[in-house]
Amino acid sequence: MSHKSDYKSLLSELDRERLPKHIGIIMDGNGRWAKAHHRPRLLGHRAGAKSTRLAVELAVELKIPCLTTYAFSTENWSRPQSEVDGLMKLIKELLISEVPELHRQNVKLRFIGSPHGVQASLWQEIHQLASVTHKNTGLQLNVAFNYGSRTEIIEAFQKVYQKAQQNPQVIEQLDIHNFGDYLYTAGMPDPDLIIRTSGEMRISNFLLWQAAYAEIYVTPLFWPDFDKKQFVIALLDYQNRIRRFGGLQGT
Repeated sequence: MSHKSDYKSLLSELDRERLPKHIGIIMDGNGRWAKAHHRPRLLGHRAGAKSTRLAVELAVELKIPCLTTYAFSTENWSRPQSEVDGLMKLIKELLISEVPELHRQNVKLRFIGSPHGVQASLWQEIHQLASVTHKNTGLQLNVAFNYGSRTEIIEAFQKVYQKAQQNPQVIEQLDIHNFGDYLYTAGMPDPDLIIRTSGEMRISNFLLWQAAYAEIYVTPLFWPDFDKKQFVIALLDYQNRIRRFGGLQGT
């Protein structure tokens, strides 16, 4: 059975009415995949980019409203400079090559993260490339770049403080329902499902506020080995969960 027909056969098992509105993916294991295949780490990241493309394709096919991929964290700057430089170059290359197809698929691409510590010209360039898609109405694809959830929350409180200087009632009116308006993901639904590859059992500073009640799915596969079939398997696992949101089943 071919790879394509293999994942297609699983699609029939999905309940299209119970798909997640927002999926977050911690794309882990590119370096370990490269090591296991006796290749340079940067080739592992290139292989991982192919898996990202497949994930986006399936999200478009299933009409998932929102997908957030963890591309580069605020902690990743501590990696060897050669790897960081290679990743920056790869991100620009992928944007140049992929944005036309994303635009054709009506995908709205957006980078979320902090500009602090990023070369200003790079920050401007990646947002300019993504801006081509800003009027699209299909899948909202968030690329978390120079992203750290703790930084996001701190910056959100700074926004609240600045707004409160003009209107003190902002503090009194702040609650769990409107705090999200100050986060990078403002206007988007909270993630229903967080997928993590490589078998690590942690959330790694990813969407901490937003993922308060997200279902977590962990697979031992490295990200370059995560294909459409594995994505559908994760969705089927999600649909087998009972989501209580702190309450009791059946209440």
